[in-house]
Amino acid sequence: MATPELRNLFAVPFAFARFPAHARLNPLLKRHILERERTGPANPRPLTQRNAAVFESDFSFFSDADPAVQELKVFCWEQLLAVVGRLNGYDVPTLKRLQIYNDCWFHVTRRGGFFGLHNHPNASWSGVYCVDPGQYEGSDQESGLLSFVNPMITCAMHMDAGVARMQLPYAYHVARVRLEAGQLVIFPSWVLHDVKPFEGSGERITIAFNCWFTLPGAD
Repeated sequence: MATPELRNLFAVPFAFARFPAHARLNPLLKRHILERERTGPANPRPLTQRNAAVFESDFSFFSDADPAVQELKVFCWEQLLAVVGRLNGYDVPTLKRLQIYNDCWFHVTRRGGFFGLHNHPNASWSGVYCVDPGQYEGSDQESGLLSFVNPMITCAMHMDAGVARMQLPYAYHVARVRLEAGQLVIFPSWVLHDVKPFEGSGERITIAFNCWFTLPGAD
C-alpha cells in the first residue's frame, strides 16, 4: 500500500549566512562599536525589557560612515534581497527597483545581560549579525541564546504518543540559535524572540536591523 504524501502547507522562512571575511571585519566593527558605546548616543526610548548589562544604541547605525559598517551593510542587503527575491519571485530588475528603509542598531551585552520577548512592528524583515558571541563558559546551556517562539504553539493543546516525539519544523518547540562570529540570521519581523541571559565573559556584540520596502511603479 502506498504511503501518504506529506506536504508542508505552512512555513516560516529563516535565512542563515556567514560573512566570508569576518575574521578581518569583526575586530574593526568591535573597536568602532565599543567607541560608540562610550560616546553614545544610546536608544533614548527603550521599550523591550532588558537590564543594565545591555547597551543598545540609537537606530541609525547603518548611516554611520565608518568603512567597516558600510561593508557589512552591503553584505546584509545582498543577503536580504536574495531572500526577498527568492520568496517573492522577483527578477533582478525588480529587485533593483526595491527601495529599502531601515532601522539599525547594536547591542553590547555583558555578564547577566538579557533581552525580553518582543517582535518588530512596522517592518517586514529583521536581521541579527554577530560581531562577537562573547566567551561561552559552558556553565549555562542557554547562555546568550537567541530564541524564537514557535507560532504553532497551539499545536501543543493535546499531547499524546501520536505527536509527542515530533521535532521542528512540525512540533511546538522553541528554536534556539547560539550565534557565531560572522553569522547573519534573517527572519520575518513578526516572529517573537528574546535573548537569554548571557553568563559568559567579555562582550556579546550583535548588530540588528529592521527593514520595510516600497516598489516604485508597482500596481
